[in-house]
Amino acid sequence: MRDLTPDGADPSAPTKLTTSKTRWAQERRFLTGQPGRPAAQRLPPGQHLVTDWPVLDLGIQPEIPLEAFRLDITGAVERPQSWDWSGFTGLPQTRLVSDIHCVTTWSRYDNAWEGVTTRDLLDLVGPTAEARAVMLRSHDGYTTNLPLEDFADPQALVAHSWQGAPLSRAHGGPVRLIVPHLYFWKSAKWLRKIEVIPADKPGFWERRGYHMRGDPWAEERYAED
Repeated sequence: MRDLTPDGADPSAPTKLTTSKTRWAQERRFLTGQPGRPAAQRLPPGQHLVTDWPVLDLGIQPEIPLEAFRLDITGAVERPQSWDWSGFTGLPQTRLVSDIHCVTTWSRYDNAWEGVTTRDLLDLVGPTAEARAVMLRSHDGYTTNLPLEDFADPQALVAHSWQGAPLSRAHGGPVRLIVPHLYFWKSAKWLRKIEVIPADKPGFWERRGYHMRGDPWAEERYAED
């Protein structure tokens, strides 16, 4: 089944980025064979440091007016929730600073975020005993999966601001997920729905040869052989 955008566009239509990244997975590009995290090492294997913030997407940058914003959490939860913009920004707000690491090999240090932690969101919905993972669904039709324990990491949050300013449309505003301990394709932009699920299953890039988890320090770029 295809994941379509709310206006019916097909995000799986080939673009230069999707074609290149699918080929990289097939070729297992950028792997160094040196996984691990020495105590003094901040940059994961195979990464290079940038000071800008590159923009990568599926060729669709949806525009979501704040008056139309809604974020839903559904699935294996005791109390499904749906927030409009005032409801979401009225939740307890947290500021965190973290590094981010893209599977295309760039990393950026010391990003300041503001938003709602995933732990606070999970406290509100109450995952059931069957909950094992989440599927993130975005306004551009993008999907990606996360084990529940990764989604609930203390540094993970649904962010609406970066470096003291609202997230731009290009970078996933109004809100996007931030899970800094995994490759950044797991931090879905233009987030509209978090589905808590009883079994992990692949999303957009995971169906195209990328790893189900995506730990930068273990070089989990691509699906295991």
